[in-house]
Amino acid sequence: QVQLVESGGGLVQAGGSLRLSCAASGRIFSTYDMGWFRQAPGKEREFVAAISWSDTNTYYVHSVKGRFTISGDNAKTAVFLQMNSLKPEDTAIYYCAAQQGRRLWEINEYTYWGQGTQVTVSS
Repeated sequence: QVQLVESGGGLVQAGGSLRLSCAASGRIFSTYDMGWFRQAPGKEREFVAAISWSDTNTYYVHSVKGRFTISGDNAKTAVFLQMNSLKPEDTAIYYCAAQQGRRLWEINEYTYWGQGTQVTVSS
């Protein structure tokens, strides 16, 4: 079994920053590509960002481009989501996920999911 654990969520004011972390059991990052999704109350889970380890390509939903950055650590043991200039509409539970597919922006390509970490941005 693959276990993903998110951390780093919290309560911040609009314009603030948070850095989310996702740790995986084993060396999953050598085989799987990783993504971040979020789900706001009453909304469907949506794609936020993803990273392809093979070519280091990154992908972002339009609403976070220029504000969020996805990256991995040097040992490929964790994936991060640096979130700057946070807005109230960024409030959601953020999940990291892993896939072996090719369309990193597609939620149905992801096989493993973490339990999520709450991000709340106040106005």
